[in-house]
Amino acid sequence: MKIILCGGGTSGHVNPALNIARALKSRVPDAEMMFIGTKRGIESTLVPKAGYNIEFVEVSGFSRKLTLKNIKSAFRAITSVHEAKKIIRRFQPDLVIGTGGYVSWPTVKAAAKMGIPTLIHEQNAFPGVTTKMLSKYADKVCISFEGSERYFDESVRSKLVLTGNPIIVDKLDRTTARKALNIDENEPYILSYGGSMGAEKINDLAFELMEKYTGPEHIRHTHAIGRVGYEKYSALAKEKGLDKIENLDISEYIYDMAVRQAAADVLICRAGAMTLSELAVRGCTAIFIPSPYVTEDHQFKNARLLADAGAALVYRENEIDGEKLIGSVRELIANPNKRRRMQESIKNFAMPDAVNLIVTNALELLEEKI
Repeated sequence: MKIILCGGGTSGHVNPALNIARALKSRVPDAEMMFIGTKRGIESTLVPKAGYNIEFVEVSGFSRKLTLKNIKSAFRAITSVHEAKKIIRRFQPDLVIGTGGYVSWPTVKAAAKMGIPTLIHEQNAFPGVTTKMLSKYADKVCISFEGSERYFDESVRSKLVLTGNPIIVDKLDRTTARKALNIDENEPYILSYGGSMGAEKINDLAFELMEKYTGPEHIRHTHAIGRVGYEKYSALAKEKGLDKIENLDISEYIYDMAVRQAAADVLICRAGAMTLSELAVRGCTAIFIPSPYVTEDHQFKNARLLADAGAALVYRENEIDGEKLIGSVRELIANPNKRRRMQESIKNFAMPDAVNLIVTNALELLEEKI
């Protein structure tokens, strides 16, 4: 069996594809898999690191204005389908799976036009443009939230399957994770990040938190800056001397995220769908600062569901500053009972079997073909 997976741009699209690939390999050990991505996206780093081959097409997103960049994007949208067809003909897959991002468009469309079974997965409650466009071509569309079906055309709703987000449920517990990171059982540990590409607001808040609280109070704190802004903030860390403080760990990207999530007492992050799903499965205490730049404000809406259930703290960007964040983190660190209540509440939102449901649906497509 040969399978192509595609999903790119940010880790929110790449990690679902990697998790599906891992689950497929466990179900069909002799399956041969490869990825299609873009050279600019983080998939160019994450996919090879995970041990998979990747080939590239050139495609980019559209802006809402008529610009030279937009004209180039329109041209690439056409040429990238031809590029994807060439790769597909060489590899001759039995199945193509897309998990979003611009690269899914040419790959899934080309495969569908060539008569190859296709499945796409949407991580967010409000489907992205790529997913909505590809839903006309794909054989199955896996969604992650109840109610998402209303955002799709009636003509494609028969293809929709509610699965949840594909999280690999590991057996990591707090004790095991802390041993792996050499963190004492009773030592407070903070984890913060703004996504693979980074978030300026979260970087600013995290740096203030490190400078005024976790640094001087010798609290272990790991922060990932992200790809965008790494040069600026790594230089700022040196300027402020934060890189010299032993209990602070500042990097561009966190490759052992599952271990650090399991070990952390408090997480500070965006509220992307994959992040919410990961933290729900692992039962984490989280402070969400949703991105205000996403379609239909879906990050805030998703996080608000958790906050209303007492499962997380949520702040909009325009209502939080460094002092307020420090106060919230300090209170959670000092109140383990509150953390435990939040951890139990967030577990109610977990869909731990999602990745297996997605793989089952993918394999059913192959059976139908046979």
